[in-house]
Amino acid sequence: MSEQSPNGPKPPGLDLLALSDWLATAAPGLVDGPLTAEVVAGGKSNLTYRVTDGTTRVIVRRPPLGHVLATAHDMAREFRVMDALADTTVPVPLMLASCSDDNVIGSPFYVMEHVDGVPYRTREQLEPLGPERTRDISERMVDTLADLHSVDPQSVGLGDFGRPEGFLARQVKRWGQQLDSSHSRDLVGSDDLRTRLAASVPGPERESPAAIVHGDYRLDNILTRDTFAHDELAAVVDWEMATLGDPLTDIALLITYQRVAQQGATGVSTVSLAPGFLSEDEIISRYAARSGRDLTHLGFYEALACFKLAVILEGIHYRFAQGQTVGEGFAAVGEMVGPLIALGHQAMDRLERTTDPTDPTDPTDPTGTH
Repeated sequence: MSEQSPNGPKPPGLDLLALSDWLATAAPGLVDGPLTAEVVAGGKSNLTYRVTDGTTRVIVRRPPLGHVLATAHDMAREFRVMDALADTTVPVPLMLASCSDDNVIGSPFYVMEHVDGVPYRTREQLEPLGPERTRDISERMVDTLADLHSVDPQSVGLGDFGRPEGFLARQVKRWGQQLDSSHSRDLVGSDDLRTRLAASVPGPERESPAAIVHGDYRLDNILTRDTFAHDELAAVVDWEMATLGDPLTDIALLITYQRVAQQGATGVSTVSLAPGFLSEDEIISRYAARSGRDLTHLGFYEALACFKLAVILEGIHYRFAQGQTVGEGFAAVGEMVGPLIALGHQAMDRLERTTDPTDPTDPTDPTGTH
């Protein structure tokens, strides 16, 4: 935050004077006086700012600077889904104002309430809470995901938020195209994984019933706060990839983050390594019980999650290499792409074993590890 403006220090990508002028019309009375802001640490995609006039605090979200993948940073969609979920059991921040005009700060953005809470990202953050509280938090995380997937999109005004038909095939195609858009180096196995996924897309009879999909669900995208010795999930955030589709993509991505952490990858959330945190099998079992969904063929979804996460991280690596990222923690992101592609192939191998009647692996085991 080096550049100065009449409204105080100006962080990268946010013109505070322009924001103040816009808010005076879009949300009269929300803030009063010169604004200051800071980039909220942790985000490696859309930029998040904590903005205050000295009394009121709000959060501003905008797309990343520089190279932006098409459809991946739609501010209006992110605003819309959280606004729609306001009266459901899924905790979300209150939406305050949205701007689609690039001329205000240089990109679309939106403003939401500031929610107090901790986005737990590391084992070290959770360990002081102890195993019992850690287990409770991870259980609530899984239950909240199942509750999200139980929301009727039509009833909250999101019936047209996506096209569930053919969702999985489009996901494979979309992330393949995103990888092409961020191409800067050869990635061993990426083309083969893409081909295997395209050839194994589940038919309509195997797709899970459509639901609202978060797209990047994990504990550090949830603000947790201690309220009277009770750990409350105060708000689920970072809905930039939300849509209507197969909800098993969310649970598979959650499991993928856990597997990457267990492999010791740098720069990834390590909360799943904290004593008391639900194991992979416990997460799957708890989600299946609460949601009532069939997770027998989770292998495909796990492979797709690996591919998707690899593509997202390759995009971040691309922006880092071009000097277009803001904040710390980007240097090691590119190192995770190769291991994710390898994990994707392993998931496809498990899927093929579960569908091969001559293989001794138990096809009822959703992880293919027992």
